[in-house]
Amino acid sequence: MLSSLCSEFQVVPADIEETLTPGPLPQAVARLALDKAWTVAARLREGVILGADTVVVIGGDVLGKPENAESARAMLRRLRAREHEVLTGVAVVDGRSGHAETVSVVSRVRMTDYDDAAIDAYVATGEPLDKAGAYAIQGRGGALVAGLEGSFSNVVGLPLEETARLLVAFGVPVSAPPAR
Repeated sequence: MLSSLCSEFQVVPADIEETLTPGPLPQAVARLALDKAWTVAARLREGVILGADTVVVIGGDVLGKPENAESARAMLRRLRAREHEVLTGVAVVDGRSGHAETVSVVSRVRMTDYDDAAIDAYVATGEPLDKAGAYAIQGRGGALVAGLEGSFSNVVGLPLEETARLLVAFGVPVSAPPAR
């Protein structure tokens, strides 16, 4: 996704414990993105570092990535025929100056009333096993989605419009984000 905004970048995993801090979820997910960016900035000490994290929230509970196929099935059963929020925190850090900014983006997703056979077939693809909320709207999981309010790219995992604004503020040239 980032390649649609920037032609040159390097992926450097932060390798941190992905734990949300207590408090309002938009701030907590932005803080986690900032922790990721700071971890990489401390190693590189130069450049503009982007960190991001996405969570799914339903009924006040945060759904991260499923631990296994059975937890993916449980998440998908919980989401079935319901609306939930997808929150992504994005952080940008200047590795030299330490200047940092964050943003949180919230989208609402409505799921169809799919049956257990659809869940089993989807989980068997392996796609949901590394996705927050156990589905990928941009992949086969998109068939489980009835509607979306907000940013499609946010639900995929990186809100492109907001990310572009942050990068431009840090002097990074970007292409226009693709239309939603």
